[in-house]
Amino acid sequence: MPREAPYLDVADDLRRRVRAGEWAVGERLPSRAQLAEEYGVGRNVTQRAMERLIIEGVLEGRAGSGTYVRAPRERLRMVRSRHREHRGGSPFRADMNEQGRRGTWESHTQARVPAPEHIAERLAVDPGDPCVVTRYEFLADGQSVQLSESWEPMAITDGTPVVLPEMGPLAGMGVVERMRSIGVVVEAAVEIPRPGRATQEEANLLGVSVGELLTRIERTYYDSDGRPVETADITVPDVRWEIAYEIPVEQPAR
Repeated sequence: MPREAPYLDVADDLRRRVRAGEWAVGERLPSRAQLAEEYGVGRNVTQRAMERLIIEGVLEGRAGSGTYVRAPRERLRMVRSRHREHRGGSPFRADMNEQGRRGTWESHTQARVPAPEHIAERLAVDPGDPCVVTRYEFLADGQSVQLSESWEPMAITDGTPVVLPEMGPLAGMGVVERMRSIGVVVEAAVEIPRPGRATQEEANLLGVSVGELLTRIERTYYDSDGRPVETADITVPDVRWEIAYEIPVEQPAR
């Protein structure tokens, strides 16, 4: 049965031809008009097919020049585990060190920001309660690899030296270390990964195309009483990272 969207069939065949080596990396494909004639479809069909492959990272468009086969990007593995939270310091920096990369970040923090309804629900506070929100751009060897927006209720940190995550004696040390310094023991983290597509702003920051596949992770830290102490939305470009979860297996008592 033919598909309702013919451009998907064209995209599938173009993808197959690229993978078969019909066009080498860096080689220009025939024009949309030529491909439309070859496939017996309209130019709008070949345009949508090529746009889909650009989003997937198979092709790249060059203004005023044409569409080319894109060089495959190195895809690294990001391991999410309990181990990363018990190394001390920044988990991101430790992750990058293990891969031989220099992990840094840029951040912007605002205090006393009223919690929007969806954040208040995640933090178990009332909408409008004051929070500290920090927006991060994480870099590996100077290349943007991850975005994050973190929210902490000021009811926990207000008046302490760690109220601002990137200032004070534990600047940049991560949520677990900072909370421990004020007597708050983080015992659990819950992460919910969801697929998404890059907005224009995200594409600009991450150096990907608009619409490229992302993984969005909703993460919340809980203390020993089950109270949420921080929640964050983490954005990872799928073309560069695959995400793996390490799950500890408890051994039976002997």
